[in-house]
Amino acid sequence: MRLSDDGAVAASRLVLIDEFETDDGYAFVPVRPLFLAAGDRIELAGQKAELVFVDGARRPLAGGWETRCRAGVRRR
Repeated sequence: MRLSDDGAVAASRLVLIDEFETDDGYAFVPVRPLFLAAGDRIELAGQKAELVFVDGARRPLAGGWETRCRAGVRRR
């Protein structure tokens, strides 16, 4: 799943997620794949990721960042 510039994308249907790739060449990989229900979203802020449910409840996601190797991509 690719993320928008603000780091939040709402799922329009049930979706299985195993990583979140950003436009600048990084990916957040959760410890376990997860399902997003319609209206749920992921928010990335700095090094943290949170699952935000449609009712506004939040749950932190355990996982880590990886660098994707592509030409012209910044490295951390």
